[in-house]
Amino acid sequence: MFSSRDAYESDFCPVRDELLGEMYRASEGGLPRLVESVSPDARARLALFCYRRSHLHSLAVAIAASCSERDLVDIGGRVGSTLYALSRERTTKATPSLSGGRKPITLSTKPLSVLAPLEDDLDDALDGDLVEAVPA
Repeated sequence: MFSSRDAYESDFCPVRDELLGEMYRASEGGLPRLVESVSPDARARLALFCYRRSHLHSLAVAIAASCSERDLVDIGGRVGSTLYALSRERTTKATPSLSGGRKPITLSTKPLSVLAPLEDDLDDALDGDLVEAVPA
């Protein structure tokens, strides 16, 4: 069993990098199968590892949903308890996507503004001056 301090001082991922990448890219339906392949204590360490990284926060909450409160608290202390509560709060609400429930970004297909055509009078005048200045 790790102490809370050990969980935060050791900055290593408790699973293979490849498995973490698969979890990160997994759909909501595929994630539980991947999480089940990890032992309960490693799963709790993984949830806490991900929770400390903002870009993996939603993954941490999803993984913590499969952990027991005891495992999370034993490994993460108060943070483990908080993560457990967050994971249970999420399952009681309408479950948003792993992207944190944010709306997708949409881009406009229309031009932002209409530009007036450029006048070439100045360019024509400059070109004429250069032609005259060059000796033949």
